[in-house]
Amino acid sequence: MLTQKQKDLLLFIHERLQQAGVPPSFDEMKDALDLKSKSGIHRLITALVERGFIRRLPHRARAIEVIKLPEGSDTSPSRQPEPTGLRSIEGGMSTASRKPPPPAYQASQAIPIPVMGRIAAGTPISAIQDHTHDIDCPPDLISGGEHFALEVRGDSMIDAGIHDGDTVIIRRCDTAQNGDIIVALVEKEEATLKRLRKKGSAIALEAANPAYETRIFGPEQVDIQGRLVGLIRRY
Repeated sequence: MLTQKQKDLLLFIHERLQQAGVPPSFDEMKDALDLKSKSGIHRLITALVERGFIRRLPHRARAIEVIKLPEGSDTSPSRQPEPTGLRSIEGGMSTASRKPPPPAYQASQAIPIPVMGRIAAGTPISAIQDHTHDIDCPPDLISGGEHFALEVRGDSMIDAGIHDGDTVIIRRCDTAQNGDIIVALVEKEEATLKRLRKKGSAIALEAANPAYETRIFGPEQVDIQGRLVGLIRRY
């Protein structure tokens, strides 16, 4: 039997995994449950682990897997795939469901998408470069529309599960929802990977690492180049 707070946190984690492919941060959990400190989140997480509803994944930043949901829930848990040479995640807008990848896919089924250089998850770098090469992408990550890939440099998004050296899969678009992780072009010169936060008419580009400050711009200073839908990690 779960308390109401434990159930609320479990469903919030599950919903975020379906939407974005990565669990929420402890700050996001705290705000969602209207708690005053992250210590309360730690206690709720521990209780859910002890009761077998979630498990922590070792050696991976902020990695939580939902194993089961409370009885009567009208959704089923979405597990993060285990690392098998490639790690892929799929996220989307609130109307999209995250689909687990098949146990394996044939090379002939892979979809080549262009790698357009590097993207900064840290100090912004120069704008997205030209097409350098292609990368084979699992078909489950491609959900319609134009996609491209970027190699991540820096650690500003590490708490969102995005590490230096990862390859992010981006769906090209020029609009995004509040909270989406986007490729932002700042002042037509700097490209960076950050979480979008809209504050009135201002646009905040938020890191997922407390070592980096949130940067705030006017709407005319930021062009959205695309939205994160997945990543590929090589071990």
